[in-house]
Formats: sequence, structure tokens, C-alpha cells
Amino acid sequence: MLPTHWPETGRRLSWQQRSWACLLHEKIPAQVFTENDWDERMYQYDQVWIVGGDGTLNYFINRYPGIKKPLCIFKGGTGNDFHALLYGKTTVEEQFALVLHTDPKPIDAGKCNEHFFLNGVGIGFEGAVAKSLQGVNKWSGKTSFMLSILKHIFFYKEQPYTISSGEKTMEAAYLMISIANGTRYGGGFYVAPLARPDDGLLDANLVMPLSPFRRLRYLPVIEKGKHLGLPFNDHSQTKKIHIRSNRPIQAHLDGEYLESNELHIEILPAHFNFIF
Repeated sequence: MLPTHWPETGRRLSWQQRSWACLLHEKIPAQVFTENDWDERMYQYDQVWIVGGDGTLNYFINRYPGIKKPLCIFKGGTGNDFHALLYGKTTVEEQFALVLHTDPKPIDAGKCNEHFFLNGVGIGFEGAVAKSLQGVNKWSGKTSFMLSILKHIFFYKEQPYTISSGEKTMEAAYLMISIANGTRYGGGFYVAPLARPDDGLLDANLVMPLSPFRRLRYLPVIEKGKHLGLPFNDHSQTKKIHIRSNRPIQAHLDGEYLESNELHIEILPAHFNFIF
């Protein structure tokens, strides 16, 4: 068993340090790159291991949108939702052993305008929450996300959208619109509990306007993914969806803020290869 603390100080090793220690222990040749060092050398290696959260992973896939090298994500951020989707509650050592003895599998990617995502796109209320978290030092898990939600829950005002998907077009105001490839984001909010990142489909959840009191009441329900059958939620699956509004649309992609008057969202089946 590899050490989890520095022998000299007792200070706990980070996930980055523990994953590097695993490589050294197994004598596996590797090179460490920081985000500032990422360049074409990435293509020289057999696999790419990313240590970080959903934001780091989102930055990587948008930096290398066509990469077909096997990828692996070790958690090292605040939310780590995509890591949880693939690896659950494994330790660094358990994940390391899994990655060494498992073949890569295809994973779908989403594309919104010219940006790629893995977890999903959150529009409206979620976008406003993401905007408020820009440049803020976040706590691990869902704490920062929850505090921002509570700030917006009484004052956010729904806006009208025109939504087209397949042969269906809707014009209405919505509190939030989730277009998901994975089951969760925001540090553990199961916005799309039926979504699968390898089924070639996006899960769309459209939440109708709710009063502040009902927002408070149903927030824990949405957090647990128990909202799909409720009358104010419209759930469907699609391969493409187009959303526009006469006001700027506030949105996030894997937690990264985006603003536009139109969003063209589509699924890219089996676009990346992950070892899990």
C-alpha cells in the first residue's frame, strides 16, 4: 500500500501526488505537464491522465477536441462530477490499478456552439448560478454551488425561450433547462439521473417557472434526481436541440460560463476514449 501522508510532516498527499507516486512505484515512464505546458507533445504518449476537476477536464477537451488517445481523469477539483460518473468512490490506488488493466471505452461528447462538454449544459437559473461563481475560490463538493443557488432562489426571474428539437418547437418561459450527457454536475446534483454518456443521446429536462417557495421545496428533490415525474418537469431525449431567446442566455458547460442569444447543442457519439 502506498503512503497517503508525507513521512516528515504527516501532511496528507494530494490526489496529484498520490497518482504520481503510483507511477513511480510501478516504474512507468511518464511526463508531468501543467495546464500552461499543454502542447502537441501530448500526442506522443500512449495515454493521457488528467488530474483535476470538471473545469480542468473541460479545458482539456476543448484544447484537444479531436484527440483519440485513451484518457483518464483523476479527481483534483471541487466538483469532480465526471470522475464520479466513471469511477465512483474509488481511491487513487484502486483507480490506478483499474486503469492499468482496463481497455478504453468510447464516451460521447456534447457540443454547444463551438464548445465541447462532457457532463452537460445548464441554462437559465443554473447559468446565473455559474456566472456568480466566476473568479470565486470554490469549496470542494457542492458547497459553493449550493450557496450560490440560495442567493438566486428568491430573485432569479425566468425568461422566455424558443426551443426546437426534431420536429417539435416550443415557446415558453422556463426556470432552468438542463441538456445532459452525464447524470450529474454542480458537485453532486443529479439533474439527469437517466442520462448515459455512451448512448448517443442527450437528456433534456425543462423546468417550468416556480415560485421561490416551490424552488426551496423542490431543490432537494432535484438534487437527488427524483424530479423527472413531477408535473413541472418535461423530460425527453434528443440528438440535437436549438435554443434561442430575445435576451442573452446565461448557460454553463461543465460549470464553465457561456452567454449567447442562441445555443446549438448536439451529441457527438463515441467521440472520446476513456479508461474506466
